[in-house]
Amino acid sequence: MQITLNGQTIETQQTSLDGLLTEQGYTDMNIATAMNDNFIPQTERAETVLQEYCVVEVVAPMQGG
Repeated sequence: MQITLNGQTIETQQTSLDGLLTEQGYTDMNIATAMNDNFIPQTERAETVLQEYCVVEVVAPMQGG
């Protein structure tokens, strides 16, 4: 299926947000996620179903100021 991840269109066979994050190498990282402008808590990622053309944003905290 085709989705947008952080502004880039990609193809994935994953069906869950958790699966997508693993596929894209976001394992063991402290990140925040949103799908179609809705915040998705870490506890809900495994049950969050990806849909064709959905927009996923992954944000990692940065240090500095």
